[in-house]
Amino acid sequence: MLTAFTAGLLLITMSELGDKTFFIAMLLAMRHSRRLVFIGAIAALAAMTVLSVLMGQVVSLLPKALLHVAEIVVFIGFGLKLLYDAKQMSSNALCDEVKEAEETIQQADTVAAKQGTRRGVVIQAFALTFMGEWGDRTQFATIALAAANDPWGVTAGAILGHAICAAIAVVGGRLLAAHLSERLITTLGGLLFIVFGIIAWMEGA
Repeated sequence: MLTAFTAGLLLITMSELGDKTFFIAMLLAMRHSRRLVFIGAIAALAAMTVLSVLMGQVVSLLPKALLHVAEIVVFIGFGLKLLYDAKQMSSNALCDEVKEAEETIQQADTVAAKQGTRRGVVIQAFALTFMGEWGDRTQFATIALAAANDPWGVTAGAILGHAICAAIAVVGGRLLAAHLSERLITTLGGLLFIVFGIIAWMEGA
């Protein structure tokens, strides 16, 4: 369980820093109560984690040999994709990510959130974070981890990783963004995915 917890914590923390949902939380926290934004964001991320772990448990019913190969392919594939993305990134990649998050917020801004109601802020943070996380690489990574590891450990580690990133985003996201290298974070994330792929291969062997 400890191994699954550590894997979930490391993978999510490294993948979510500088991600679209990170900047969504950061920008919302600049407009509304940080506490309300954090509640909405972490609720969405926790719900997505639980859903992904449940999907991983369904996937675990597949033949072990097929599951083992799929796990390696997912981690190595995402790792190589992230390394390629990092190599192609321009110096203003971080600005582009922030701009995309801003556009997402503007397009989905609700009347309740505009009025500043507490419920509206929480709902907006939840909805934007959940939709931003759906189909993201961390969702597939969580599914792969849960399919091959202790689901409780993966769930706890992933939720804690999400909570750390969400807290950083709402408390000091703007300051961090000024010193954050999107290329470096993406490269480290890619290397981490590859490391997990190698570990999965070695465990299977």
